[in-house]
Amino acid sequence: MALSKIDLSNMVENDLAAGSQPLTIIENKINFRNIIINGDMSIAQRSTSTASITSGGYHTVDRFYTGVTTAGTWTQSQSTTVPSGQGFATSLKMDCTSADSSLAAGDLIQLVQYIEGQNVQYLKYGTSSAKSLTLSFWVRSNKTGTYIAELRNTDNTRTRSLSYTISSADTWEKKTITFGGDTNSGPNNDNGEGLRLTFWLAAGSNYSSGTLATDWESTTQANRAVGQVNLADSTSNEWYITGIQLEVGTSASDFEFLPTGVNLERCYRYFQLINTGGVGKIIGTGGAYDTNTLLLTYTWVPKRSTPSIYQVSGTGYFYFYGSGSENDAFDLWKIYSPNYLHGLIYSDDSSISVSDNVLGWFQLNNSAAVLGLQAEL
Repeated sequence: MALSKIDLSNMVENDLAAGSQPLTIIENKINFRNIIINGDMSIAQRSTSTASITSGGYHTVDRFYTGVTTAGTWTQSQSTTVPSGQGFATSLKMDCTSADSSLAAGDLIQLVQYIEGQNVQYLKYGTSSAKSLTLSFWVRSNKTGTYIAELRNTDNTRTRSLSYTISSADTWEKKTITFGGDTNSGPNNDNGEGLRLTFWLAAGSNYSSGTLATDWESTTQANRAVGQVNLADSTSNEWYITGIQLEVGTSASDFEFLPTGVNLERCYRYFQLINTGGVGKIIGTGGAYDTNTLLLTYTWVPKRSTPSIYQVSGTGYFYFYGSGSENDAFDLWKIYSPNYLHGLIYSDDSSISVSDNVLGWFQLNNSAAVLGLQAEL
């Protein structure tokens, strides 16, 4: 093609130079600008609903830890209640099933995402060029009032907490909060916790009796959640959230939707489900190393750190089907010599009795059985 045939006037670079294409149009197409993983609540490997929550843990939606310290009883679920017309299919729901209308000093409820330090070095914390972060999300609750979102510079024990208000009951509202950068110190460049984003839902006086830390400061517990409403004060209370995005800058861009496969792969770095869901579900293939040791052939996505076995186990929860009649039920799994790339998943239950070198497959043998790998922060 002759150069004279190229329409330079319609090239993107020319439009940008002329100012007809705002830079935000290009910037908003940059993948992975959202520091938060699974902010659309679309991945829930462990469960889509967990009842009777009274303590901390990862219960449903991937990457979101629920902190509960004697502040009521909760059901958490991956909900299909979402803001209309925004592209979201799921949200995370907290439903109070046993109330605590008078919080003790140390009581709390939080929704937390822990962020690796090596993923946020570009924020330039600890320098005069520290970047601002803007948090945006959709939230809904019957409990109106003041809520607290907290950002922690964990390696340096520093905190900044900002409030937002749920104004209308049972109505989806989009909130935007900007945290200025921390010029004092920055997260370590490693795979440990560097930053922590916390949504407070209830806070006893240990966390709420001081002055809210609206600027970066060395963490003072009493300043972390001042003014926070008590979502645990009634069994009528529920709280939904979706579309959580944390990005560089002082304004919020549209939520960055990722392909499901990409989102799932990012979650696998911290937790990977091998199988769940009922009797007969296949775990994988393998065989017998000796008469009472079974080896599972399984390759995992590289993990944040050396993983441990995650399992819901019990008597006869798993089953090996070998060639001929070499079959046996067993109770639990272990992991040998693991690192973040690989390891040997095996069982050496004393109840196992099979012949050496028998090949076969493994499956779940109880409706409650679960098997996975975890390397959470």
